[in-house]
Amino acid sequence: MDTLFRIGTGYDIHRLVEGRRLVLGGVEIPFEKGLLGHSDSDVLTHAICDALLGAAAIGDMGTHFPDTDPAFKGASSLNLLENAVAQIASLGYSVQNVDAVILTERPRLAPYMRSMRETLAAILRVEVDRVSIKAKTSEGLESVGRGEAMAAQAVALLSRS
Repeated sequence: MDTLFRIGTGYDIHRLVEGRRLVLGGVEIPFEKGLLGHSDSDVLTHAICDALLGAAAIGDMGTHFPDTDPAFKGASSLNLLENAVAQIASLGYSVQNVDAVILTERPRLAPYMRSMRETLAAILRVEVDRVSIKAKTSEGLESVGRGEAMAAQAVALLSRS
């Protein structure tokens, strides 16, 4: 039997506000602001979830984890990612790799990249060298550049034999 490959993309953006924890890739990052949303609002993990669900052609986070459902209020995005991985696995897919970029002006994320990659790799059921995360600024442009929001984009490659 031939191997089937599927590619999916994901994107998420949340407003930065005071009084919330900043969680990215399941790692809490010390910062004076956090991301506003129904769950823990981890934009990186949300973008990866959407990439996985999209690659398997089974919808998106809003379909599977709607912000109108109280069950997901304050939920850990890592739990949502575990659910997404289980859904794609039930269809016979496995993750081959994920490549993601976080768009933010601050804070500097370099000291946390390895922890994020390790945390995500464990849930994705892949080696850490199959998870790439980069951080980029928006050069002061738009809501991310003004420090009002943080966004993430992700691409995932799935395979099924």
